[in-house]
Amino acid sequence: MKKVLMMIHVVFITAILNAQSLKTKHAEYNNPETSFLHPPATAKPGVLWMWMGTNIDKKGITKDLEALKKQGFNRTTMFSLADAVNPWSAIIEKSPTPELISWTEPWWKMVRFAAEESKRLGMDFGMFNGSGYETSGGPWITPELSMQELCWSTSKKLSGNAHISIQLNKPSVNPRSNMPFPVFNLATGLTEKPVITARQTYYADIAVLALPAEGIALKSSVIDLSSRLQPNGQLDWDAPAGEWIIYRFGHTTMGALIQPAQPQATGLECDKMSETAVSFHIDHIITEIKKHVGDLIGTGFTHVHFDSYEAGTPTWTPKMREAFLQRRGYDLVPYLPIFAGRIVESRKDSVRVDKDFTATVKDLYKDVYFTILSKKLKEAKLTFLSEPYGGPWRQDDVMPLVHHVMTEFWTEKGTYTPYELDPTVAALRKSGHNLIESEAFTGQPADSKWSEYPGWLKPIGDAAFCAGVNRIVIHRFTHQPWDERYLPGNAMGQWGTHFDRTQTWWKEASGLVKYWQRCQALLQWGQFAAAENDFAATDVTDSIAVKYIHRNNLATNIYFVANTSRWPGKATCSFKVKGMQPELWDPVSGTMRIINSFEERDGKTIILLSFEDAQSCFIIFRHKVHKRMQNLKSNFSTFKEVVNLTNPWTVQFDKAWGGPALPVTFVSLRDWTLSTTNGIKYFSGTAVYHTTFNVPAMEISGRSTLLLDLGIVKHVAHIRLNGKDLGVLWTAPWRLQLPSSLLKPTNNQLEISVTNVWANRLIGDEQEPDDCEWLPNQYFYNSGKYIKKFPDWFLKKQPRPSKGRYCFTTWNYFTKDDPLVPSGLLGPVRVIKEE
Repeated sequence: MKKVLMMIHVVFITAILNAQSLKTKHAEYNNPETSFLHPPATAKPGVLWMWMGTNIDKKGITKDLEALKKQGFNRTTMFSLADAVNPWSAIIEKSPTPELISWTEPWWKMVRFAAEESKRLGMDFGMFNGSGYETSGGPWITPELSMQELCWSTSKKLSGNAHISIQLNKPSVNPRSNMPFPVFNLATGLTEKPVITARQTYYADIAVLALPAEGIALKSSVIDLSSRLQPNGQLDWDAPAGEWIIYRFGHTTMGALIQPAQPQATGLECDKMSETAVSFHIDHIITEIKKHVGDLIGTGFTHVHFDSYEAGTPTWTPKMREAFLQRRGYDLVPYLPIFAGRIVESRKDSVRVDKDFTATVKDLYKDVYFTILSKKLKEAKLTFLSEPYGGPWRQDDVMPLVHHVMTEFWTEKGTYTPYELDPTVAALRKSGHNLIESEAFTGQPADSKWSEYPGWLKPIGDAAFCAGVNRIVIHRFTHQPWDERYLPGNAMGQWGTHFDRTQTWWKEASGLVKYWQRCQALLQWGQFAAAENDFAATDVTDSIAVKYIHRNNLATNIYFVANTSRWPGKATCSFKVKGMQPELWDPVSGTMRIINSFEERDGKTIILLSFEDAQSCFIIFRHKVHKRMQNLKSNFSTFKEVVNLTNPWTVQFDKAWGGPALPVTFVSLRDWTLSTTNGIKYFSGTAVYHTTFNVPAMEISGRSTLLLDLGIVKHVAHIRLNGKDLGVLWTAPWRLQLPSSLLKPTNNQLEISVTNVWANRLIGDEQEPDDCEWLPNQYFYNSGKYIKKFPDWFLKKQPRPSKGRYCFTTWNYFTKDDPLVPSGLLGPVRVIKEE
């Protein structure tokens, strides 16, 4: 008995200690400084992980997840798509693993392996609720459970005051799918809206109505003949005097298909307004998940995703009449002729009925689709992750039903381009959500073609932060099933951003990810503050765009302020805070410092901020003022040149990617693309620069801080001085501190590894004979092509026939005449000191 009591006592004490530990940890993260310096798990970004068709490999899955974990990501959401997306589904012939069809047993083994690896690594893993990314359905959805379309047939004009015996034809519809976008039709080999057999074979009656042949039909003149219709379409009726037309109303499947899925995994979209259909679909999804990864739910497998809606708007559901009557208080059937272009009762009444019908559709999407998904996923202990916009519903209605809401922004023309982001953020805030996740950096071929780099992405993401996003989910990270001989490797068809582990700059991406973590930690901290005249930027120089967002908690105020322009400038910024000491926290470097130079005027704190190109910072108010200077120009250092590095540079390019085998000498720094040597002109990857320089001894021993300034870098630089690693620079300001302990008066050895983007090598390859077959993009003219079939030399792992080609990818954006991307260390490289 004593032993039992001791065990109970130990358990009790342990529970208390654990509770205290959690409370302490929670208190720590209530401190913004702790969150900034040690971002919590919720501040780590995620990725949309694209599995392209049958091209899946266990070793590749492990490499993908380990690479993401190492760089600071902690969540993957898997989409199982067609081999290529152009943007419609497309196949690549001669797959090395043709058995890996989405939602079949071989594919599920890969899913389970990914879940096990995610659990091992402590990462969240989930997936889309079917094949493709649009929307909810699959081969398991039968025509009667699919999205429905209202249809009708009409008789000829009939004279009344007589007995009428007539054969009413079933309504007929276009046999091709009623859906927004085409799919790849395996039967025809064409990308099209395919013929859906069920649109000719599946049909259900709604009502048979007679009404005056012409003009406005009073509701009292609409006669319901539904009970007189025989199964063979025969109808007998003693018609009153007048001219009449008989309408036969019914519904059939829209034939809307999920996309862009593998053709073998494509199926019908479920009826989002039918409890039976939605329950059947989500029950099927949950049952399959439990069958294959049930023991991993909550650890290796955490969520089910529903992407932005692009499935079209249905015009019927089997229980529409009852749903309409319940919600609107009157019978819809007498008004059905308005959908056939007639006016019933009056124009005003017909418009009212049409609006009431639209409102009922929106009600049903909320009451059926979102409600059932939310309930059933919660019961299964799975998170309901969704981008709940673009469809026939009210965002304010459905937002509280979604466990984790995502919004979306694009990179059009290199700028932040929101998609339904502002209304989604507003609805989220209204429903009490603090976490605002976003599908991030979605790119079109014109904007993202293996030409992206961390510094290019930064101001786009900063603009999204200022719009309210506080957790980035990268679109996209593509699963790489092949080894490092085949780079840049697998692509999501035409879509970017190419944030893959096969990127040239992947190893250096950790700086960008750490930056996002610090930003997201503070942008999730406290609560959003929306006050009138909260912030203003005046006296802006060089037309820079200054954006901001404000969060607070009790007496602490946090402002994120970003120059989203790609050039430097200054701005006088006023914050609606008084009596508080401003601090500047730099999320790139992780440093924090006091701002001594500021003014207080009219209840606001006024600070002159100086921005490098695309630079951002947090301005923090958390302590009472303890020191103030009146010189508004002293917050930011000015620099004086100490040494201009004019010695020649020895540069070693990677010969494995076409670079010269031996080091080359640059007498002065220059753009690689201006070289007459093709191995340099078309080089992509990392080149190592080496030079020596001297520094006056008095400067080393002086009181000033010495820095290395790289000038212009295309696109990432890793610096080593006298054998010591000083870190990576990936964005402005392109400078870092030089430790005085490392510097010598003479013969300092400087090594700078500079990495550019894949575009130039891909363009260089186009100068050579091709050894792959291609098919054109079917969406944008002259914007790329996808590989038709895997070539024999690839399948057999043989040397490729075209010896001058180095890259392999499933999507090619380039021709031999496309402009090259400026690359390399352009400088000037200088040692400078703070004045």
